Amino acid sequence: MCQNIKRVCVLGTGVLGSQIAYQTAYSGFDVVAYDINDEILEGAKERFAKLVATYKREVPGASGGRAEDALSRLRLSADLADAVRDVDLVIEAVPKSLDIKKQTYEQLASLAPARTIFATNSSTLLPSHMAAATGRPDRFLALHFANEVWRFNTAEIMGTPDTDPAVYHMVVEFATAIGMVPIELHKEKAGYVLNSLLVPFLNAAAALAEGGYADPDDVDKTWRIATGAPLGPFQMYDVIGLMTPYNILIHGDQDDRRIADWLKKNYIDKGKLGVATGAGFYTYS
Repeated sequence: MCQNIKRVCVLGTGVLGSQIAYQTAYSGFDVVAYDINDEILEGAKERFAKLVATYKREVPGASGGRAEDALSRLRLSADLADAVRDVDLVIEAVPKSLDIKKQTYEQLASLAPARTIFATNSSTLLPSHMAAATGRPDRFLALHFANEVWRFNTAEIMGTPDTDPAVYHMVVEFATAIGMVPIELHKEKAGYVLNSLLVPFLNAAAALAEGGYADPDDVDKTWRIATGAPLGPFQMYDVIGLMTPYNILIHGDQDDRRIADWLKKNYIDKGKLGVATGAGFYTYS
């Protein structure tokens, strides 16, 4: 257990937010998972139940009741004041919109205890762009997880020039305590380490398909066969969910916006958002 962080709130119960919350509870911490209404939280309950089954199947030591026990340390709330009233760390995993994130932090600033550390899980936005809205820039930083946290267990940690080094160290300690491998960034970089490598790769794949050079399935086959990788880029898109790359691309240059329009017209507008909706570039049962 982490000495300085014992109670955690995760804001947002989407695919990654629910994973972060469950992994934290699985590691012995008391966790509140917050989302904006009870209907969304009902969907989160289903995701948590699936995570129990996944951990029992894939995580050594998760059988024998440990996977189920995690749920006893995991509480759901649609009341932000209730969710953060006595927590040591808030991990924000709300939609990737700077305005939404700023509004969230402005609310948090007046509701959370003064000791509470705020961490954004944003994969592309710099924490310094949100720091002023937190009301506590010295206790704010980025803590970025990869999808399927139980398998791909990196936690990229990135502060701003205002982040207290002691707070940074606490979050490194916390990441270790929940089974992650801390990746410490020495200064701010949009995309951190993982997405600085991954995003150009995915964009290149999308450009091949959008430009009519090759079908997504053939792009994936090429990558898997030639490199031995378990997934091709379009399979990765489906796991990530198509709204995430769309929201990034729509704010990019002309080429990025063209790919975003292609994603929207051919997939997003048809409800094909990836694995979570049962269809994306591929169809899932």
